Amino acid sequence: MSKLFLKDIEHVALLARLTLSSEEIERFGNQLSKIVDYVHELDEVDTSGIEPTSQTTGLKNVYRADKLKTEDGLSQDQAISGTEKVHNGYFMVPGILEERSGK
Repeated sequence: MSKLFLKDIEHVALLARLTLSSEEIERFGNQLSKIVDYVHELDEVDTSGIEPTSQTTGLKNVYRADKLKTEDGLSQDQAISGTEKVHNGYFMVPGILEERSGK
């Protein structure tokens, strides 16, 4: 296996913050090498008589207008009526973030 290919695996592991042993690097290198070899085999397949397709089912997306249906929703007063802690028309919830000092 190419040293360059092993360096690529080490680099990807570093980017993914993975700690790999030398055995794992070698094993993954062998696996990826087989995958790349298979892709090269696929490059050799003659597809000149095959029509390009983006999908094969014939299904199409159905779109609708993105309109707000106010009659289906709650008013602000209705939405906050079930809670005791309200401030300026908004729900109040306990804080979950802490301030950090020293920055």
